[in-house]
Amino acid sequence: MASWMRTLTAKVLGVGLLALLMLIPLLQVHGLIAERQQLRETTVAKIAQGWGGPQVLGGLMLAVPAQRLVGTTQDSIPKVETSTEMVLADSVTMDVVMAVHTRSYGIYSAPVYVSTVQMSGRFLPEDLAQFRHMSSAEWQNDKAELRLLLSDLRGLQEVTELTINGRPGRFASSAEHSGGLSSVVVPVDLNALGHQPIQFVVKLKVAGTESLQLLPLARTTDVHIQAPWPDPSFVGALLPQQRSVDAQGFSARWHMLDLNRSYGQHWGGKSELDAGDLQSSAFGVQLYQPADVYQRNERASKYSLLFIALTFVAFFLLEVLRRLRVHPLQYLLVGAALTTFYVLLLALSEQIGFDWAYVVASMAVVIMVSGYATAMLQARRAGLLLGGVLALIYAMLYGLIVAEQYALLMGAMVLLVTLALMMYLTRRIDWYAYAPATASASPVEAVTMGKS
Repeated sequence: MASWMRTLTAKVLGVGLLALLMLIPLLQVHGLIAERQQLRETTVAKIAQGWGGPQVLGGLMLAVPAQRLVGTTQDSIPKVETSTEMVLADSVTMDVVMAVHTRSYGIYSAPVYVSTVQMSGRFLPEDLAQFRHMSSAEWQNDKAELRLLLSDLRGLQEVTELTINGRPGRFASSAEHSGGLSSVVVPVDLNALGHQPIQFVVKLKVAGTESLQLLPLARTTDVHIQAPWPDPSFVGALLPQQRSVDAQGFSARWHMLDLNRSYGQHWGGKSELDAGDLQSSAFGVQLYQPADVYQRNERASKYSLLFIALTFVAFFLLEVLRRLRVHPLQYLLVGAALTTFYVLLLALSEQIGFDWAYVVASMAVVIMVSGYATAMLQARRAGLLLGGVLALIYAMLYGLIVAEQYALLMGAMVLLVTLALMMYLTRRIDWYAYAPATASASPVEAVTMGKS
């Protein structure tokens, strides 16, 4: 059994098995990263609970109560069904300026904003007349109201101006929902307006967390958003036609038509607008945090087995080329030290940021492994060489983490170069003639046998 354990084939299989054994703690690390990320998301939800969540804002919609005769009772009493007819504006323009800052809760933080929104638009009288004739119901014009849709009313901080045809108005709270969104309303008497267009101007402040999206509730919707955030992610049904992004922030413009969405300018009666259809037409911006702490930790953990295997290969090549002996238990201890790197990286990155955490964690592991290798192999040069190889491996790993779009290309190049280097270093080795050093020829083995 002892002679069999000393064969090269057994050593290769043993090293490979130990590398696979490292999957157990690595999976635990991956689960820990997911757990901490979930904890951060829970904390962000707590921040949003008191500040305002991701916001979806719509322009004003005209809601008109209507009555429809659906039959008579046995006593010849008319049966009347009530409904709400919804009419969208002809045009809406929104100018949004976002003031962004970061709010912390414990060790976690999230970008929050207060958006100053200036909105103006109009409803055409010919649209109202057309949709009234299309409906089989009798509109109650004196009970109409304009609804402002907002996904989280807790974020509505202030309404600084509201005018309907030049006259000031005031929003009131409402239990009505449209397309799954909450609303505030302002009454409007269509009979008093006659055949005039309904023109409105609204200025308000909306607070939210991480994202702001707008709804195209008009025949033509023009939106301009600007904010001092250098990493916007434009999301939703439509990308901006014009955008400018630099280190000081971004500015973006959208122009959306009613033809670009899946619902029309009018609905009512039994045909309610589906919440999915409405919110699927939203567009806007997300305050993206590029490769945040947990994204980078997760990316590092995806390459963990590869880099543990590369370290084991470096030990194995040193063992072969220098005619040294490394016990499987020593491989296991080195693998445990490499696994500890990912736990230390996660813990430190939550406190001091990912970059400095990576430097500290990698230096700690490099010093520990190189010092252990120096004592284990009783060769200072070999220990320094392994430390240098390990430092190079961590440098390559960092490059893969921060590369983002080019991570796959860089990973493929690293694998290719590593394989080529291994083939070059072992090109002259006669593997069939390989025999490990005997106890008398190897001081390391002599020390190991003496301790055993």
